[in-house]
Amino acid sequence: MRDSTKILLLGGIAILFACLFIGIGLTADNYQYFLSRRVPKVLAIVLAGVAIAQSSLVFQTITHNRILTPSIMGFDALYVLTQILIVLIFGGLSTLVLNLYVNFAIAVIVMVSFSLLLFGFYFSKGSKNLITLLLAGLIFGQLFSNAASFFSLLMDPNTYAIVQSKLYASFNNVKVNLVYFSAPALMFACWLLFRMHRTLDVFWLDQDNAKSLGVDVPKVTRNVFIISAVLIAISTALVGPIMFFGLLVTNLSREMFRSYQHKTLLVGCSFLSISSLLAGQWIIENVFSFETTLSVVINFIGGAYFLYLLLKNKVV
Repeated sequence: MRDSTKILLLGGIAILFACLFIGIGLTADNYQYFLSRRVPKVLAIVLAGVAIAQSSLVFQTITHNRILTPSIMGFDALYVLTQILIVLIFGGLSTLVLNLYVNFAIAVIVMVSFSLLLFGFYFSKGSKNLITLLLAGLIFGQLFSNAASFFSLLMDPNTYAIVQSKLYASFNNVKVNLVYFSAPALMFACWLLFRMHRTLDVFWLDQDNAKSLGVDVPKVTRNVFIISAVLIAISTALVGPIMFFGLLVTNLSREMFRSYQHKTLLVGCSFLSISSLLAGQWIIENVFSFETTLSVVINFIGGAYFLYLLLKNKVV
């Protein structure tokens, strides 16, 4: 089957489940209420799916490793720590917590600022060893995670209940205005990545070959890392942290399309991500009746697939 046919098939699956999400149960009496809740949920799934898929794909291309995703840089843990510190310092009734735009902006600014500081320090030293940057991100991620656990113990149960809903991925409590507010930035970042698809094709060979073919390796690496950080920051602030989804969907995309061309991989990975999230959320709601959450299922399947990649040595 040709790659274009696979993309059309995935797009059809995504449209099918989007229609099921939006259309089931609509009547002339309730359509306004249900559409006002269902359409933003579908848009949030689409935006988060595209952001996670594309950021993870290009991150693996730059690092030339199929088991690495932006979550290794500690962005998810930093988001959790930020939310806990906001509630702990300013209180659960603070504007920083209750105002969606302010809370969203703070989370994005903190995560992007951290990435700029980390990448800026790394590239200012002229280091060529990418493993150093990845290890630094891993250490910071563990530091943020442990700090979040420590500060959560200092909070009383009522205060912790306020912040708990922000610590896990959820598509059920999506705020309408926040979805529309974040969409332009996500679309612009994805457009920047797509413009770089030819450079990313060369980068997948490895850094030495890319450099010999005239690619400015440090500049491209820095730009891709920053764009990935922006995508992950916005998607995490929008729906919460989803740890293994990027790893799962990018590796499945590379197996499905068997192509090195990122113009195909970026589009195909995005459609696979959207269709997987829409199908998974629809099954959770209509088959399992909310007895579990999509993030739990994703982490279980993604964690198992991560172990499979390691044990079978199917990574490069």
